[in-house]
Amino acid sequence: MPDPSPVFGREASSRPSRASLRTAVVWDVLKDALDRRVEATGKDSLDVLDTGGGSGKFAVPVAGLGHRVTVVDPSPNALFALERRAAEAGVADLVTGVQGDIRGLFDVVGREEYDAVLCHGVLEYVDDPAEGVRNAAAALRPGGSLSLLAAGVGGAVLARALAGHFTEARHALGDPEGRWGAGDPVPRRFTAEQLTELAGEAGLEVGAVHGVRVFADLVPGVLVDTEPGAAEALLKLEEAAAELPSFHAIATQLHVLGAKRG
Repeated sequence: MPDPSPVFGREASSRPSRASLRTAVVWDVLKDALDRRVEATGKDSLDVLDTGGGSGKFAVPVAGLGHRVTVVDPSPNALFALERRAAEAGVADLVTGVQGDIRGLFDVVGREEYDAVLCHGVLEYVDDPAEGVRNAAAALRPGGSLSLLAAGVGGAVLARALAGHFTEARHALGDPEGRWGAGDPVPRRFTAEQLTELAGEAGLEVGAVHGVRVFADLVPGVLVDTEPGAAEALLKLEEAAAELPSFHAIATQLHVLGAKRG
C-alpha cells in the first residue's frame, strides 16, 4: 500500500504544505488510534466509516494504511472526486462512497460495524448535533474510536477581532451558536466542553482533546512560504500547543477522540 503520509506533508524530505499545517495534528492522533485498534483486535485491516468525508481528504490516507473505508456524503460531486482521488492513490479497492448523511446514517450503513468513525466538519451543519454524535457512536463496535472535528468558537472570535471586526467578534463571543452575524457561513461552533459533553452523552469515553489550527490561520502565508524553516517550525508549534487546554479556547477547530464503552 502507498504511504499516506505525503498527503499530510509528513515526508522528511519535503517542506510541510499549508494544508498539512491544518491537518497534521488530527492525522497524528487518528493514525495512533487506528494503530492501537489494530493491536487490540489483532486485525491487519480495520473497517472505518467517514461521515461527511467529502472527496476523501482523510479517507484516502486511511485506506493507504490498508484499512477499508466507507465514505458517506450527501454530495454526488464529492463522491465522484473521492472515487478519482482513491484511484489516483491506488486504493480504489479499499474505498467505497455512499450517498447519504449522518441523520439518516443507518439507511445506508449498519450499526456496530466499524472499528473507527470519522465525523469531521459535520456537527456545524446538522440540525441536531447530539443526534449526529449518537448515530456516529452507534455505528462503532464496542471499543472502537470516534474522531470528532468541529469549528471552535474562540478561533472565530480571535479571527474577527484581528481582522478589525470587533463588533462581530463580540457577537460571536456571546452568541449561543458561536456565530458572528447573519452573514456567517458556519451555522454553529463549539467549545471543547460542549464537544466532550456530546461525546459523553453518546456513551463514549473521551481520551484526548486537541486544539487544531491554533496558529496556522493567523500567521501570514507569505511568512510561511518564504522564510526558511518557517513551515517546519510552525508545524512543531501547532503540535506542541494542540494538547494544552489553555490553547483550546483560541483554536479554529477542536478535535475530540472518544472510545465506545464496552
